[in-house]
Amino acid sequence: MRALLLCGLALAGCTAAPPPPAGGPTGQALYRSFDPQVDALLAQMTLAEKIGQMTQADQEFLTDEAHIRTYALGSILNGGGSDPVTNSREDWTAMVQRYQDLASQTRLGIPLLYGVDAVHGHANVVGAVVFPHNIGLGATRNPDLVQEIAHVTAREVRATGINWTFAPSVAVPRDDRWGRTYEGFAEDPALVASLGEAAVRGYQGDDPGAPDRVVACAKHFAADGGTTLGTGITLDGVDYPFDRGDARISEAELREVHMQGYVTAIAAGVATIMPSYSSWNGVKASASRRMLTEIIKEELGFEGFLISDFAAIDEIPGDYRSDIETSINAGMDMVMVPARYELFVRTLTELVEDGSIPMSRIDDAVRRILRVKFAAGLFEPDWSAEPLHVAAFGSEAHRAVARQAVRESVVLLHNRDGRLPLAASLGRIHVVGAAADDIGIQSGGWTIEWQGATGAITEGTTILAGIREAAGPGTEVTHSADGSGAEGADVIVAVVGERPYAEMFGDDLALRLPEEDAAVIATASGAGVPVVTVLLSGRPLVVPEVFEASDAVLAAWLPGSEGGGVADVLFGTFAPTGRLPFTWPRTVAQQPLNLGDADYDPLFPYGFGLGY
Repeated sequence: MRALLLCGLALAGCTAAPPPPAGGPTGQALYRSFDPQVDALLAQMTLAEKIGQMTQADQEFLTDEAHIRTYALGSILNGGGSDPVTNSREDWTAMVQRYQDLASQTRLGIPLLYGVDAVHGHANVVGAVVFPHNIGLGATRNPDLVQEIAHVTAREVRATGINWTFAPSVAVPRDDRWGRTYEGFAEDPALVASLGEAAVRGYQGDDPGAPDRVVACAKHFAADGGTTLGTGITLDGVDYPFDRGDARISEAELREVHMQGYVTAIAAGVATIMPSYSSWNGVKASASRRMLTEIIKEELGFEGFLISDFAAIDEIPGDYRSDIETSINAGMDMVMVPARYELFVRTLTELVEDGSIPMSRIDDAVRRILRVKFAAGLFEPDWSAEPLHVAAFGSEAHRAVARQAVRESVVLLHNRDGRLPLAASLGRIHVVGAAADDIGIQSGGWTIEWQGATGAITEGTTILAGIREAAGPGTEVTHSADGSGAEGADVIVAVVGERPYAEMFGDDLALRLPEEDAAVIATASGAGVPVVTVLLSGRPLVVPEVFEASDAVLAAWLPGSEGGGVADVLFGTFAPTGRLPFTWPRTVAQQPLNLGDADYDPLFPYGFGLGY
């Protein structure tokens, strides 16, 4: 790591700390190695400056940008859809730099940690490469590829001046009806542990301050994927039966199933961990000293800091004052208070001044935050969005990595009489379904908008465009959104699936196709032409009509911006190697259904996948 120049911090002596020797501290020891610099800075800080470091506001809700300076805020985030007006890379970079400039004008000039949900590429930003969601990466079974994807994402995040991604998710979804299933790599904790560790190493490397790395965040601790049906939230009269619910499980199950990804992420040196919105046996994770302090920090030896989820402490029972007191005393270090940052600062100050929160807890939280800032190289004067990564942003080289990820993620579920791969000599391929030519649908949630959106929302290659590129020179490729017009074609390629969604709005008790896509399948199957179906989804779906109507079925999950990877598998340029990361049920009544269940009788078992 490079020297950490402390002159701008008004520290005694104004000297440069020497870089750690080659082969120096890694993992969690890396953060402790900065304690001399941290303690020197901490000794300079007022209570107001310490509380500022513990406060994270959403840039969208800053009532005055100067509040970054006024309150000496430690962190800013962009929540889903919280973007600059044009959403271009240039405007993102300018916005982040403007906020960092305000932080530099505070008394101590402590830089901001700037957080963003780059969960499948830097997908908030138009033009960034969008990778398959984690469910697709789980199907690859390829930790080296996952590490490279995280590294590419880190470079694209750095190209906008941002230094922190709220990824990877190491959830272990156990019921596919949960709307965040696609954020998990698999139902198997061992695979989650392997790929989660790989992702952390890709984002951070051994040096999160290196020019091509960012701070990572393992989330959401713990058992967010194990909540019980009916324990979720009700919002505006609508029930979301899983999201933010209660995991009613033993501590043994918590450890054996839901904590394995954190064990490996911490060993890999993850700098931050985000506790879950959800509860464990009735206690919100954000309020649980057992989880936050005794398990994460004391038992697992985590030396970075804990960041709460978006306004998550508001959901702790009680008023706002007691929410803050409970969460900070439980071990929360930085609090994501997207809009109520002024009230949070005032209230936390009062709680310290009246003794409700001890100063030792404040100092521990700020020490942990500063450790990460030093490790991330933020005090170095040359920290910026570097030209190398600007040039690489959205590049063909990065898109090639994403296309390979798509190829390896596709799972061949059904292939009657060897219908696939498609021959390059076909006269006409008729592609049906609106999803075939919709980059928003194939990318899913957490893409440009929080819930995602349909349409040409960012740059990339749709599946239809990929098919047209891959087809032989003598092959005509036609398309209809509604399934009509297939008469006379050699084969129909139906691209159907779920519409974009994210947390809460993705909870679904039916797991069926949208009505318009079920109609596409019905229309296509009546044309007397062989049907190959590409299924886009964030989880296994109960779609017997698809399997009955189709000669071949590919589960392509949510492949992201590089639809050409799906076409590569359709035409056999790349033979399918993907294997199911989740058990595929026969009926929705079987949920939850996971490998090892006593009554395990799936349509396709965990790990299933055909080849050519």
